[in-house]
Amino acid sequence: MSDIRDTIRQKYAEAITNKRSCCGGSSSCCGGGTDDPITKGIYDGAVLDRIPEGVVSQSFGCGSPVEMAGLKAGETVLDLGSGAGLDAFLAGGEVGPSGKVFGLDMTDEMILTAEANRVHWGLKNVEFLKGFIEDIPLPDGSVDVVVSNCVINLSPDKEAVFREIFRVLKPGGRISVSDVVFLRPIPEDIRTSIDAWAGCVAGALGKDEYAEKLKKAGFTEIKVSPTKIYAFTPEQLEDMFPDLPGAANLDASGVAAGAWIFASRPN
Repeated sequence: MSDIRDTIRQKYAEAITNKRSCCGGSSSCCGGGTDDPITKGIYDGAVLDRIPEGVVSQSFGCGSPVEMAGLKAGETVLDLGSGAGLDAFLAGGEVGPSGKVFGLDMTDEMILTAEANRVHWGLKNVEFLKGFIEDIPLPDGSVDVVVSNCVINLSPDKEAVFREIFRVLKPGGRISVSDVVFLRPIPEDIRTSIDAWAGCVAGALGKDEYAEKLKKAGFTEIKVSPTKIYAFTPEQLEDMFPDLPGAANLDASGVAAGAWIFASRPN
């Protein structure tokens, strides 16, 4: 797990420092390009109006989980893999001054960027923490809602992630997650590509597998709803996975989708 984690941390640190994608090319499944097949168009309309200028380009997400979370004033929210802070900032606006948002990330460069953004825009109800999503540095039953945007797929130990989410949620708490899921089996070459891991693909779960792991962790009311099926071009595959010979020839169209995942912790 440490090898994958270290590689992902390095790639995301380079991405936010150099303002480019977290994979090898100029656009990738994990963000950074205007034609990125996964990140393109996930924030629009009224949501864009609420996002501080410049933060959208720092996003590596695949959906807008805060929009779907139904946040209420005064709630405490945890954003797993908060990156430069975009979804944490959106959540902070929803829960208001009586609420609290924690953003958790393992990458120093991301936390520094997020904190600089927070100070610049004067957001007082958002706090960023350093740590791993498999070992969340918050007490049991301390948050109402957990959100996450295209991060859980990066973890090599998703069962630990789901156990930790369950632990920190209050009884009756809920999750609202955007993530990549597989709709059919993928070639083994993709599973073993480190660029594909960092690019939010190789570590993704199957749609039904995602639901099963949440159920095993104790969650109920589970929904895994695909929202955008990806059709990668040969050029995008080569750009996304430079360490994978023959990437352009892979049968990857329709194999993966962005999904919204909801679940709740029973009372």
